[in-house]
Amino acid sequence: MKHFLLAFLLLPLLAAAQPPSKTKINAMADQLEPKVVAWRRDFHQHPELGNREFKTAEKIAAHLKSLGLDVKTGVAHTGVVALLKGGKPGPVVALRADMDALPVTERVVLAFASTAKTTYNDQNVGVMHACGHDTHVAILMGVAEILTAMKGELKGTVKFIFQPAEEGAPNGEEGGARLMVKEGVLENPKVDVIFGLHINAQTGVGQIRYKPGGAMASSDEFTVRVKGRQSHGAYPWLGVDPIVTAAQIITGLQTIVSRQLPLTNEAAVITVGAIHGGVRNNIIPEEVEMIGTIRALDTTMQKAMHAKIRRTATLIAESGGAQAEVTIKTGYPVTFNDPALTNAMLATLQEVAGRENVVLQKAVTGAEDFSFFQQKVPGFFFFLGGAPRGKQSGETAPHHTPDFFIDDSGLELGVKALCHLTVDYLNGAGNAQPAGK
Repeated sequence: MKHFLLAFLLLPLLAAAQPPSKTKINAMADQLEPKVVAWRRDFHQHPELGNREFKTAEKIAAHLKSLGLDVKTGVAHTGVVALLKGGKPGPVVALRADMDALPVTERVVLAFASTAKTTYNDQNVGVMHACGHDTHVAILMGVAEILTAMKGELKGTVKFIFQPAEEGAPNGEEGGARLMVKEGVLENPKVDVIFGLHINAQTGVGQIRYKPGGAMASSDEFTVRVKGRQSHGAYPWLGVDPIVTAAQIITGLQTIVSRQLPLTNEAAVITVGAIHGGVRNNIIPEEVEMIGTIRALDTTMQKAMHAKIRRTATLIAESGGAQAEVTIKTGYPVTFNDPALTNAMLATLQEVAGRENVVLQKAVTGAEDFSFFQQKVPGFFFFLGGAPRGKQSGETAPHHTPDFFIDDSGLELGVKALCHLTVDYLNGAGNAQPAGK
């Protein structure tokens, strides 16, 4: 009897010590799903390019202000940041969603298809959310509404980051995560960890894919300008042919990955995407320019590739009497999922989606500027299924194409995943991982 009375008296204390109810989060996410889908469809129908997300930012800010959050606009041009201070002290978790669309003309037949047009690089183009950023915004707006409703139970602070220009800023402008970090988005209060997700059209609804360590590649641009000596096409020995030299350089660049890098560490790729030179069939030009991309999943290999590209192009050109000027523009770093943080939070995703639906995947050679946040604080970035159930990889259109399609029934899992990751981390699930990497 004494034991029963003691247990009865302790019940309120035990209940108070419990973390915020997972059942409560799930119920709220279920109830909120129609609103999240409606937000997504509205953003999809009214897309805006990077650093020009004016209407998108207005809608986001209005929603966050309606929740009573501390909202800051105009961050990194059009970004929106909101702060939610929980009822109890604790760490600071940041959640990020990117907002920008792409210069792509939509071909998908939808009631909410985009008909937007704009001028991009002096061309008249359509504008489309062809990478799913509309879903990311809608998901994070839903997360903000749920976590705000649980404010008194939260043991810490949540920073909602709505980021512009993930696909890159317009020519001559700064933007994206790099500029947000530069402007101090991870400070005041200082962020301890950051979580982010990306919808994926080749992953079925209900699934989550992840990878610790290098999950997405770095992305750098290179230009090689080969300078020869112009001559008549009938007398090549009177000049120095930059076209032949450029061809040899292209072949040489392909041996860097295949013969000079430890590929058992991580994958890497060098691609020449365009080559320009000459104006007439019988004139050897004075100069040829080629441009390309460098992708790596290991920062040491990335640096080695830069050095080897310079050496290969320069020495091949010299061997033929030409000169090669190499310019490398550093882009996005490796999207690096802090291994300790990833492992600590894996159980949360498995509980939310079901163990069988959380899949360890290989790294991908696409790039993400979420990586700039991860350079400063430990981060975990994962992929959310957006392909209709029953569709296999390869049966759905790739990202960045006119036929790209996302089944928005997958958004609810994204809302639940980010909510549970946040609450579980604030309640100590990630405390075993080190602060920094």
